[in-house]
Amino acid sequence: MNWNRALREQWEWHWNSQVRERLAGLTDDEYFWSPVPGEAWNVRRRTAEGEPGTGDFTIDFAFPQPTPPPFTTIAWRLGHVIVGVLAARNAAHFGAPPAAYGTWAYAGTAQAALDQLHTQLDVWTAGVRGLGDDDLAVPVGAKEPYPDAPMADLVLHIHRELIHHLSEVALLRDLYQHTNGAPR
Repeated sequence: MNWNRALREQWEWHWNSQVRERLAGLTDDEYFWSPVPGEAWNVRRRTAEGEPGTGDFTIDFAFPQPTPPPFTTIAWRLGHVIVGVLAARNAAHFGAPPAAYGTWAYAGTAQAALDQLHTQLDVWTAGVRGLGDDDLAVPVGAKEPYPDAPMADLVLHIHRELIHHLSEVALLRDLYQHTNGAPR
């Protein structure tokens, strides 16, 4: 059994067969759009000191998270995937630069977010591809919430997160199209 191939195929098949095409052509209107009344969590132009991130844009965030949690836009969901799911793990495990919600330069356009996503996916995929069977069995360590879990568990978790959140993005694009009559 080639465990590395099996772990990679879980994500790579989904990316190549479903997700990549569904993200193509994402517009700025879709990126920032919220289908709910009231204030959804989003990526927004920075208006005050102390907001998370660097650069011109920030991401809505609160800890602890409000109950019920706010609705999140495509921009917010992509920001979460790019920073919290991928970039922080790439930094912790594959030698990428440090990454955190408070220091990330959030994308102010859909294309910039997709570029960030592709960059982080490339680092993650290359990192996972380089893991041998022994590497997959090594505990992930103190940089993760479950430090004794093997690296294979983290890979599975990150792939589930990618599938989950990027499927939500695809659903929001469908909802945008059907709500706004915007042909794709």
